[in-house]
Amino acid sequence: MTKLTSNYVLVAVLLTAGLATAHAQNPTPLLTQPADKLVAVLQSQAGLKEKADACRELAVIGTKDAVPALAALLPDEKLSHMARYALETIPDPSADSALRDALGKLKGRLLVGVIGSLGVRRDTKAFEPLTRLLEDPDSDVAQAAARALGRLGTPEAAKALLAAAAGAPEANLVAFCEGLARCLEVLMTQGQRDLVAEICDHYRDSQLPHQVRTAALRGAIMVRGTDGLALLRENLRGDDYILFAAAVRTALEMTGTGFTQALVAELGQLSADKQIVVLQALGQRGDAAALPALLATAKAGAKAVRVAAIRALPMIGKPSAVPVLVELMADPEAEIAQAAQEALAGLPGTEADAAVMTLLNSGETPRRLKAIDLIGRRRMTSRIPALLAAAGDPEPSIRPAALKKLGELGGPAELSALLSRLMKYKEAQDLDAAEQTLSAVCAKADNPESCAEMLTAGLAQAPPAQKSRLMSVFATVGGAGALQTVRSAVDDPNAEVHGAAVRALASWKTVDAAPVVLALAKTATSPTDKMLCLRSYLDWASQTDLAADRRLSMCQQVGSLVQQPEEKKLLLRALGAIKTTESLALVAPYLDDAATREEASAATVATSEAILKGADAAQLAPKLIDPLQKAAQVTGDANLAKRAKALLQQAQTKAATK
Repeated sequence: MTKLTSNYVLVAVLLTAGLATAHAQNPTPLLTQPADKLVAVLQSQAGLKEKADACRELAVIGTKDAVPALAALLPDEKLSHMARYALETIPDPSADSALRDALGKLKGRLLVGVIGSLGVRRDTKAFEPLTRLLEDPDSDVAQAAARALGRLGTPEAAKALLAAAAGAPEANLVAFCEGLARCLEVLMTQGQRDLVAEICDHYRDSQLPHQVRTAALRGAIMVRGTDGLALLRENLRGDDYILFAAAVRTALEMTGTGFTQALVAELGQLSADKQIVVLQALGQRGDAAALPALLATAKAGAKAVRVAAIRALPMIGKPSAVPVLVELMADPEAEIAQAAQEALAGLPGTEADAAVMTLLNSGETPRRLKAIDLIGRRRMTSRIPALLAAAGDPEPSIRPAALKKLGELGGPAELSALLSRLMKYKEAQDLDAAEQTLSAVCAKADNPESCAEMLTAGLAQAPPAQKSRLMSVFATVGGAGALQTVRSAVDDPNAEVHGAAVRALASWKTVDAAPVVLALAKTATSPTDKMLCLRSYLDWASQTDLAADRRLSMCQQVGSLVQQPEEKKLLLRALGAIKTTESLALVAPYLDDAATREEASAATVATSEAILKGADAAQLAPKLIDPLQKAAQVTGDANLAKRAKALLQQAQTKAATK
């Protein structure tokens, strides 16, 4: 489908919305001197800041007495802007005269600024010189003149802009349209609708680019109101797609059923791509008068058109769409069925809720699964009991689907019922789904400890498979009670429960589990358990939000446990994140180990870099020399060796100057 160009969007806004550009004032300054003293500052040899501040204050209290001094600054590259800032607010005709006089004396950026100030002041006496400047070879000047004339908001200004735009260079066209837009805004408020219509009609019928003609079409329809319906229909039927799209967009903005009926009347005569545009507009209008046409189109025709009609139905939001959408959910075309399901999900009202429950209570599994999905998407929290019942359904595919939506909609209030369901499950897919749902509802609890108590109470009578699933739920809940329960489960004679408990501790989110995990690492008889515990413990030791001395202590405590290369590498990663000379001392022995020398070299270099950038670099540099020498020798990474040697030289230099 053709997209409107960015220029069209810009000019459309300019021509019909009328850019009500307000002069952006700076905050009112704190007045420090009377006006005559401020004028004296402008006429003195004071510095740039002092004069700029004086202009800023004169913008608040300046009178005609300040005009000559301010006008004298208009040719000043550095102060012209501040002088104009003050002149724009002085309520005396002499300020207008000063700005008009400057038009023939300035060029370039300074001239553009003065033109803008005349527009801000809406000086109608500037009409003739501004009109002449529309033909200035400097495009910035011509464009500024067009915008300023637009601010005047007079019929004469509008006609001057209209005449100039006919032969304007393309680079100036948007600015000329902007000027016209400003005129239109003022003229509309003055009730001069005929003149506004004349301007829009001129552009609509001209040979100007499409983006201007489409904007003019929009303005011509909008200014006429319901009298613009004939013009709307004409362009809906036309061959020019861009003008067609502009007409549809305009109808979207107009109030009244007549515009809805005009779109509906043309719908059947349009090509498929144009029908889609109209259907989208009908939906966005939200007018129930379009509903019969939307429902009819949703049932038959090209697939893409039917989908567009279906998607428009929730925007209308009427219950009469419910039966059609339910019917279309069973359409053989998958895209139609999916669009209908999405539309029913977005359709407000109790009728749609009732239809969803009818689907849930049907005997057809596909329809029931769609109903469960819709309960979740419609946030039907009042139907949580129905989902709990479905979680015990004999149909295998229904149970996990219901559990998933319970995790989305439910909360701690459903915890007891979910635990009861968990205890009855035997299939792995049900156990997995129940575990995820329990974790989801517990995560929403304001008081996680209360969830932990309920889970612990249910744990005593749970079979091994259920106990195993509950371990990860405890890890989600966290807290002292949950931690104690999971630690106790490590000693369970059942291997499945034991393994789940160790994995839960290893995935604990908070560092309060670190002592428990360290103790398990020390007593673990299984290499897998030991590695899980060490990995978790050293992950905590790598967290930079913990104090460096605490992380160092953790690494020291675990040092005697690391024996395998992978375990040593985990320790080195944690030590490399601490970046102190104490951590570097713990890294040093691993430089001699062939299995870990690369990781140890990387940790040595990273730590040394951080220390040498610190305030104590000279004092600590001697402690870096030996590790860096060793790292440079043992690493097989040429780039790492180069970095180590460069750091070694820095350390030696700092140590020598200590």
